Amino acid sequence: MQKNHSKLNIFLLAFAALIWGTAFVAQSEGGDITGPYTFTCIRYFIGAIILLPIIKIGDKTDFYGGKKPKTKEEKKNLLIGGLCCGLCLTVATILQQVGLYYGTTAGKAGFLTACYIILVPILGLFIKKKCPKIVWLAVGITIVGLYLLCINGEFKMEYSDLLVLACSLVWAMHILTIDHFMIKKVDPVRLSSMQFFVTGIISAFPMFFLEMKGDFSKVLPAAAIAFSGKALISILFAGVMSSGVAFTLQIIGQRGVNPTVASLVMSLESVFSVLAGWIILGEKLSIKEIIGCVLIFGAIVLAQIPTKVKSAK
Repeated sequence: MQKNHSKLNIFLLAFAALIWGTAFVAQSEGGDITGPYTFTCIRYFIGAIILLPIIKIGDKTDFYGGKKPKTKEEKKNLLIGGLCCGLCLTVATILQQVGLYYGTTAGKAGFLTACYIILVPILGLFIKKKCPKIVWLAVGITIVGLYLLCINGEFKMEYSDLLVLACSLVWAMHILTIDHFMIKKVDPVRLSSMQFFVTGIISAFPMFFLEMKGDFSKVLPAAAIAFSGKALISILFAGVMSSGVAFTLQIIGQRGVNPTVASLVMSLESVFSVLAGWIILGEKLSIKEIIGCVLIFGAIVLAQIPTKVKSAK
C-alpha cells in the first residue's frame, strides 16, 4: 500500500514538472509584455482564487486527503506554513522572472534553476535530512544531464544568470519548507492557496512602485495590457496551470517523499520543456540533448531504488 502511495506521489510530482516545462515559454513571454512584477502578482492571485472552490469541495468530500484545521495548533501551522512558503515562493519567482526579463535564455534559466537538486540535499544536512549515497549519485548524474540538455555553446555567467542561480537556492528552501509542514499534516491545498495570496500581496508592492512608478493613473492601462491578447493567455496558463495546479500537485506529491528525491523528479521540468518544443513546435533534438534526457530519466529511476528497498523491509 505504501509502495503504491509512493508511486502516486512520484507521478504527481512528474505531472507538475510537465506543466512547468510547458509553461516556461508563457512565463517568459508574459513577463516581457507586462513586466516581471505585474506578471508575478496577477498569476499568483489567480492561482490562489481558483483553489478556493477546490478547498470547499475537499471539506465535503475529502477527495484530496486534506482537512480543515480545527485546533489552535493546526491553524497556527497552516498560518506559519503559508507565510513561510509564500515568502520563499515570492523571492524565488521574482528572481527567476527578473532574470528572464534581463536576458537569461530559457535554456540557461532551466539549468540554473534546476541546480536546486544539489542544494536540497546540502541544505538538508543542516536539518538532519540525510540521503542515501545512491541518491547523491543520482543528483550528480542529473546535473550532467541538465548541462547537456540546457546549455548550448560557451557557458558564461551574466548578472541576470546570477539572479536565476540565486532563485535556485530559494527553490531548495521552498522544497524543504513544504516538506517540514507536510510532516505536520497541514492541508496541502489550503497551504498552496495561502502561499499564493502571500506572493501576490508582496509582489504587488514592486509592481506598483517600480513598474507603475507609484502612479495610480497607470494601474488601469497596466491592467488593460495584462488582460488582453497574448499577455492574458500567458497569465491564465501560468496562473491556473503552473500556479494553481502544478504547485498544489507539488505540495500533495511531496508528502512522504524524500525532499531530494522530490527535487530530482521535479527536475524533469527541463526535459519536458525540450520535449514540448520538439513535439509542439517541431524543434530538433540534438544527440547531446537526447543524451541529457536519458541521463536525467536514468538518474530518477536510480533514485527510486532506496525508496523501494526501504518500503520492502
